[in-house]
Amino acid sequence: MVKQKTIKSEISLTGVGLHTGIEVTMTFKPAPINSGFSFVRVDLEGQPVIEADANYVVNTQRGTNLEKLGVKIQTPEHVLAALIGCDVDNVIIELNASELPIMDGSSKYFVEAIEKAAVIEQDACRNYYVVKEVISFTDEATGSEIIVMPCDDYQITTMVDFGTKVLGTQNATLKNIADFKTEIADSRTFSFLHELETLLDEGLIKGGDLNNAIVYVDKDISEKTMNNLKIAFGKETITVKPNGILDNLTLHYPNEAARHKLLDIIGDLALIGTRFKGKVIANKPGHFVNTQFAKKMSKIIKIEQRNQVPSFDLHQEPLMDIHKIMSILPHRPPFLFIDRIIEMSDSHVVGMKNVTMNESFFVGHFPEAPVMPGVIIVEAMAQTGGILVLSTVPDPENYLTFFMKIDNVKFKQKVLPGDTLIFKCELITPIRRGICHMQAHAYANGKLVAEAELMAQIAKKQ
Repeated sequence: MVKQKTIKSEISLTGVGLHTGIEVTMTFKPAPINSGFSFVRVDLEGQPVIEADANYVVNTQRGTNLEKLGVKIQTPEHVLAALIGCDVDNVIIELNASELPIMDGSSKYFVEAIEKAAVIEQDACRNYYVVKEVISFTDEATGSEIIVMPCDDYQITTMVDFGTKVLGTQNATLKNIADFKTEIADSRTFSFLHELETLLDEGLIKGGDLNNAIVYVDKDISEKTMNNLKIAFGKETITVKPNGILDNLTLHYPNEAARHKLLDIIGDLALIGTRFKGKVIANKPGHFVNTQFAKKMSKIIKIEQRNQVPSFDLHQEPLMDIHKIMSILPHRPPFLFIDRIIEMSDSHVVGMKNVTMNESFFVGHFPEAPVMPGVIIVEAMAQTGGILVLSTVPDPENYLTFFMKIDNVKFKQKVLPGDTLIFKCELITPIRRGICHMQAHAYANGKLVAEAELMAQIAKKQ
């Protein structure tokens, strides 16, 4: 099992936003397990947080743009690509402006900063979504298409064709995300001259210069355009090189444009919020098709995760039998609702209960139609989680557990006599000061029957 990762220490970079031209300081900070990537606008009152979530994408004009409750984040894709490329799962990104720094137009400097901060393992396993069948999204207006097919690893192939002689048709492939640093990270963003003219007329690319964007010259440059470019880039002279790009830049790769499109895909698909194993093939990709595909993948993954029932071997010897459970939990019959602990780690626990007709609650709930009360199911999930938190102290027999909060409780199916209930509790945040915050699920007959977000605290007996 691969462990989740964050960074060891915080690190800051300063640069300008490509479109706003505003100087911004960005700080990477370590983040707890299962928190993913999030942006914090420290320049705004209350320091609002915007999670890196495809559902917050509001437009994709000249980059991916997120917005949550009126708070915006612009062009995060190069930073997100660097985080995925460095094999990081959880990081907080603080900003004192809306647009992330463009740096040299690639992910190179972000990768260097992350490596300087040092990547460390966390005490939780990484969750992967395994692609089992082809998933696709097509933009009918442009013909852009992305598909993902089953594969043992995360692989990406991009095919780029803008219909111009200066760029031509390009392909790029990344077979192993571990090669991101050496093969993709330094591939810079690019633009065509006709796009540049429009952006200059609209007052955009205020933070642009000839060092953070490759400009492909796909038309004759008029004297007016040449003067505008000199002003925009602060240059006395600008010329076109024989390979059709503006001067002061040398291509890192003949197919640098295709490699940068691959970089963008990695960054945009990070908005799915879940690592996945599959081969991505993108034809004429762009931020719109990338993020629409990310939204589709995110929805599919959430539906499958919600309906997915974990499989456990109930015939194997339990990690804890009823006697061991009673040596840890203070509960006793008729208010002890777990029979076995099947497995446990530092961040999760799985328990089991055989529901019989002899349960005391069936006497009144209900005499003619026995159904296990929902509150008892919640209590059983909490007792399972209690095993996890009480296992962190050397003398659990001297402690009691108390509910602090119950949120987002949902009951999906009835639990009847003869059912076998499986309870799985996973930490949302690490256990601190005896407080356990966890996501709990209950399963029976191959279905999810209940779920809840629980918080409890252990305290010494008086």
